[in-house]
Amino acid sequence: MYLVTMLGNLIIILATISDSHLHTPMYFFLSNLFFVDICFTSTTVPKMLVNIQTQSNAITYEGCITQICFFLIFVEVDNFLLTIMACDRYVVICHPFHYTVIMNLQLCGLVVLVCWILSLLHALIQSLMVLSLSFSTHLEIPHFFCELNEVVQLACSDTFISDFVRYFVTLYLSSGATHSPHSSATGLVMYTVVIPMLSPFIYSLRNKDVKRVLRRLFERK
Repeated sequence: MYLVTMLGNLIIILATISDSHLHTPMYFFLSNLFFVDICFTSTTVPKMLVNIQTQSNAITYEGCITQICFFLIFVEVDNFLLTIMACDRYVVICHPFHYTVIMNLQLCGLVVLVCWILSLLHALIQSLMVLSLSFSTHLEIPHFFCELNEVVQLACSDTFISDFVRYFVTLYLSSGATHSPHSSATGLVMYTVVIPMLSPFIYSLRNKDVKRVLRRLFERK
């Protein structure tokens, strides 16, 4: 599944870059989404594969914090891009004659840059909040990666400030009392592994323009 995710997203990115007819705002956002999906999946799956191979679930404290930080960066950019793509479709449907003026190249680039900056700031804030907490020597996280909510719940020190920041910034309303670790882990597998793998099929391979470009690329090879 990881190989399919990597190859599928990379192929669509290369196809979008190689054809000038696909140099439009929609495909620009899609290319960024596919790149983020590659990075997003790569923050968790490789470590999970190593754990399966070595039969060891250990991760260092520094590695756990790093994983949390990068996971938050890419998941936030992913959510921002999906929102921007929805706005892009709104403009093309409701204001078709002004679409090229409104969604110009400068605006698209600026919006994506702002998304990355906001996501980076949010991830740094959350990671610093976790760094300020105290933990016991040996902990067991009921997930296949260091998920922010689960890690904070295992802290020995007071987590009020961290909880407040987390709930306020992300509307992180998941409750540990109402969701079992198994069900939340299953949901995270779907979100971090299955959906990035299916993204190229959902967003691109049903598109006639992308199919045309891919067919031409493979015929050339």
